[in-house]
Amino acid sequence: MKYSFNIVGVSPVLSFFNHQIESQNEKSYSGAEYVGAYRCTLDAFLDSIKGVPRKRGWELDKAVDTVVQFWLQHGSQIQHWQQRLDDAGDANIVVGRLATLHALRSEFESLFNTTEHP
Repeated sequence: MKYSFNIVGVSPVLSFFNHQIESQNEKSYSGAEYVGAYRCTLDAFLDSIKGVPRKRGWELDKAVDTVVQFWLQHGSQIQHWQQRLDDAGDANIVVGRLATLHALRSEFESLFNTTEHP
């Protein structure tokens, strides 16, 4: 199974928490897992994904490797989000998305389908 990881933004902690609760209550699971961290560091994101592979039946080693590879290849993007997190203040977290490639494709397709006009 192949995975994708991206940093998708900065969010107030309460908004992120509410999103997570709503996602758990939805009957259809998209396959993407959104994780938050108070610091924009590799260690913080690795800590935030610890339970995800077990919960979703994913391969932990491959999921961790995906996050590490993102960190090694996207230094300027990481610095950008670190700055946005610093600017936002203490009541915010940086949010990442970990997903299987199939789930990510499905999520994007559903976005396109909801924005189409008849």
